[in-house]
Amino acid sequence: MYEVELKVRADHDRVRERLEALGGERVGSLRQADTYYDAPHRDFAATDEAFRVREETRDGDRETRITYKGPKVEAESKTREELETTVGDGETARELFESLGFEPVATVRKGREHFTVSGLTVTLDTVEGVGEFVEVETDVETGDEVESAREAAVELLADLGLDPDDQIRVSYLELLLADEASSDTQQ
Repeated sequence: MYEVELKVRADHDRVRERLEALGGERVGSLRQADTYYDAPHRDFAATDEAFRVREETRDGDRETRITYKGPKVEAESKTREELETTVGDGETARELFESLGFEPVATVRKGREHFTVSGLTVTLDTVEGVGEFVEVETDVETGDEVESAREAAVELLADLGLDPDDQIRVSYLELLLADEASSDTQQ
């Protein structure tokens, strides 16, 4: 499976107005804490991969998932192969990975508000220490479907009054680490 995603910085109030005008349906909100790991056998930053344990809280219910994201497959979006599964005990999963030599890099905390429009998911993300973002995404089964899914996401971004050329192709983890590095050099 491939996750086709475009992400831009954006003011959420303005985007909510456009979502309403486009008939977007709010499907919920949640909090996530994503702990990212580096592997003992390769440097994920260098290989453009990601491995995380996600703790998600929605309406008081908590779920833990582990996710692997492969390198980006095209230059026009953040499209990647994604493998994900739930686990019954997040703390044990973290201990297991750390016992195998996986090192925690950082934890990204965010609030997310989800909408659906024209078969796509629009997510308004507020990322602690980084800011407000809008993601337009969908999942496709094969690489042959990526281009048309990306084109639909570009069109929806434009319909939301956002410039697809302002797309950010780096992860929230990379943005957080860059902000932390910038803060360290300013002190």
